[in-house]
Amino acid sequence: MNDIKLALLGSEGAGKSAVLVRFLTKRFIGEYASNANSLYHKRLSIDGRQLNLEVFDPCSQSGSSRCILEEPVDWADGFVVVYDISDRMSFLNAKSILRQIKEAREESCKGLADIPIFVVGNKQDLCHARQVCEEEGRSLAQENRCHFQEVSAAEDYLEISNLFTKLIRHVMENLKYRADRRRYSGSKSMAKLINNVFGKRRKSV
Repeated sequence: MNDIKLALLGSEGAGKSAVLVRFLTKRFIGEYASNANSLYHKRLSIDGRQLNLEVFDPCSQSGSSRCILEEPVDWADGFVVVYDISDRMSFLNAKSILRQIKEAREESCKGLADIPIFVVGNKQDLCHARQVCEEEGRSLAQENRCHFQEVSAAEDYLEISNLFTKLIRHVMENLKYRADRRRYSGSKSMAKLINNVFGKRRKSV
């Protein structure tokens, strides 16, 4: 059984916890602010593979907060960064969070900064109060090599379920790629070691 670890990030009021609970339980919980970090567990099957999913939902991040860096960013296999389409400040905070993820992973993962990330514009049902156009969200995602989707945690479970399913698939592909690269690197190192050992023996004969 595969283990998949995701982290859900966003500013207070963006509805990130509502998005997550909608995915986990199919229920809409409305808005609530939490000053505590939460870790959720769910077993699921995707493409015939049984998975153990862990989702880290930390306290909401403000624009000036570096609280994302207080947790090991390299713990997560993928990220969901949520903003509220009716709150421009939450969109600016999402930009800041993406920058922090990139900087932190470059420091901790020796340049392996690429990791599956979904930028999510929540509260699509509040289109009449929109402060962030869809193209802005899409452009932000493209600039940071992320995936993008607008959703409504209040109205649509299916689109949120599809979002997490897509992200988990990308995570599985990314983990396989990294594992294959480690195996290839290990094979090259072993081949070099064998060549050195037997090369020295031939020279001494």
